[in-house]
Amino acid sequence: MRKTRVVVTGGAGFIGSHLCDRLLQDGNDVICVDNLFTGSKDNIRHLLSNPYFEFIRHDVTQPIFVECDQIYNLACPASPKWYQKDPIYTFKTSVYGAMNCLGLAKRTGARVLHASTSEVYGDPLVHPQPETYWGNVNTAGIRSCYDEGKRAAETLFFDYNRKHNVDIKVMRIFNTYGPRMDIGDGRVVSNFIVQALQGHDITIYGNGGQTRSFCYVDDLVEGMIRVMNSREGFTGPINIGNPGEFTIKELAEIVMELTGSESKIVYEPLPADDPAQRRPLIDMASRELGWEPKVELKEGLKNTIQYFESIL
Repeated sequence: MRKTRVVVTGGAGFIGSHLCDRLLQDGNDVICVDNLFTGSKDNIRHLLSNPYFEFIRHDVTQPIFVECDQIYNLACPASPKWYQKDPIYTFKTSVYGAMNCLGLAKRTGARVLHASTSEVYGDPLVHPQPETYWGNVNTAGIRSCYDEGKRAAETLFFDYNRKHNVDIKVMRIFNTYGPRMDIGDGRVVSNFIVQALQGHDITIYGNGGQTRSFCYVDDLVEGMIRVMNSREGFTGPINIGNPGEFTIKELAEIVMELTGSESKIVYEPLPADDPAQRRPLIDMASRELGWEPKVELKEGLKNTIQYFESIL
């Protein structure tokens, strides 16, 4: 019996590499597509000798021609440091990448999942955020290349579904953390852990009262696979994230406790368009997928801290 052939764009990234691990464990044939702009071969080095794993260095802004049964579209710089480095390229990756994945799905008849983001909700005026909320997004800000790129990609997915009957799934990922996060990506979890382990001041932007919900990568990958394999006709969009809500200051204090750090907390101005609140409503995920996160924040942070200790 032929294995299911699965394409993962952005497969050498933080989340993508964990997804490749899980897909191989589940008995699939995996094609990892990544141009290594933000991904790293180090994340997939342990997979390169696996006969059912193939790495293709390729930019999703260009069409790709492979045969496949499923496509996970994860390719896009996902941290402000990286997506603001070349905002035009970030937008192209979201939009052209979506079109090329959809074109591949249309040609092969594959089911295609789009990894969208909670950033489509912008700085939300509704809390927590349900999938029915249309968002409060600045179209002209420094984060717009990512936020609006992901929103445009969602539009393409639903139009390809309506116009060409492409089998789509759209999921919105909330803050995710875990081993293989880029040490210099500028995200709050990696920032705090690295600063604490190195004995540097822990930098909080704003007053620390803004909230986030942190989902461990293993929980996220489980949700992603359940979205891909959900019932026929269910397209989403669907939130996948941990509804536990913590202030940024609380996160800093937990990281300091777990690392035994004596670092001081310092405060810097809040970047433009940084959301004040972020928390998913996951009723749909519970109902449609039987999914909810299992890993508590402290448990996940311990694993993440061990990873950073091993590479620092």
